[in-house]
Amino acid sequence: MAATLDILSWILIVIGAGLSIVGAVGLLRFPDFFTRLHAAGIADTLGAWALMVGILLQAESWLVAVKLILIVVFLFFTSPTATHALARAALASRLNPWTKNATGPKP
Repeated sequence: MAATLDILSWILIVIGAGLSIVGAVGLLRFPDFFTRLHAAGIADTLGAWALMVGILLQAESWLVAVKLILIVVFLFFTSPTATHALARAALASRLNPWTKNATGPKP
């Protein structure tokens, strides 16, 4: 049973680290604020969630487990809320989304 939990834990930790790296690359590579916000909001939230659950499976103390669960719940609610607030503030300040060209793709 311990080996199964270790394997599942490491799988979640690797997935979380991978998603966090993809989110960081998205922040660097995407062209405008809104697409960067999408990368940060989705990939980093899921990455942090997977990391915390992977670490939770390794927790030996119930106090540590409760703290990790509270962190996961906090991230679950605050990250999408903050992303939404930032996007609305950007739209309110008339920041226009990026478009490749006004006429559409060329044939």
